[in-house]
Amino acid sequence: RERLEITSSFAGALERGEFLLEYQPQFSLRDDRLEGFEALIRWQHPRLGLIAPQRFVGLAEETGYIVPIGRWVIEHACEQAALWSTQRGAPLAILVNLSARQLEDPLLVDDVRTAIAVSGILADQLVIEVTESTLVLDTPRVLDVLAELKAIGVRLAIDDFGTGYSSLSYLRQFPIDLLKIDKSFVDPLADPSGEGDALVVTIIGLAHSLGLRTVAEGIEHSSQHAQLARLGCDSAQGFLLGRPLGIDAASDLVAAGSPDDKHRAARSHLAPGHLAPGY
Repeated sequence: RERLEITSSFAGALERGEFLLEYQPQFSLRDDRLEGFEALIRWQHPRLGLIAPQRFVGLAEETGYIVPIGRWVIEHACEQAALWSTQRGAPLAILVNLSARQLEDPLLVDDVRTAIAVSGILADQLVIEVTESTLVLDTPRVLDVLAELKAIGVRLAIDDFGTGYSSLSYLRQFPIDLLKIDKSFVDPLADPSGEGDALVVTIIGLAHSLGLRTVAEGIEHSSQHAQLARLGCDSAQGFLLGRPLGIDAASDLVAAGSPDDKHRAARSHLAPGHLAPGY
């Protein structure tokens, strides 16, 4: 029943202004400097309330509505990145997730190019995230699209790295700039025994040997933060550093520039993680 209601509500939802973005901050593990935000979509449904993306993105893919919704996300995320970069006086990255269906859209590259031009951000401020499973669906087509995006100057990231079909050949084949280390590999780092280090060490070493940056997802404990910094991971995001934020709270963080105690305290009053940190 909910599936039917959600599907029937897609038409006109963009025009009615029902979608919104929250922004999860990403920080340098070297100096705690704010590097950018991942844009995460939510749907303020008139009857169902605030809907997490897990409940509607799959249906949007099936119906094709993910294409206009995704276009809206890219446009608004780039606009917000431009405002924050002006506020800060330096470029901030904005990370946007792309689905398999969006990569099939023949207008995708033009839409990205337009969003960059209209917002005025630098092309490399935009980071497009795709999952490993998306990369293997139709490798030649995906490779062509990613190459076109790369030619614009956009940076590319593999999201949830280590959970899918990754191999050295894929990392060499696709024009990737960043690996996002999945939370399932970060979780064991909270163990003081250090037994969970091996896989993360391997991923970081592999990435750096290929000239790629690494971003750890889902950091929830200070011990994980310290361990990742020690292991040489470049950047991190997660509830320890900041939950997904509304525009006003994110703007306050831009003004501060680092996850200091004041802003951590402010973020601790946000609603708990009924929305997964990667969405």
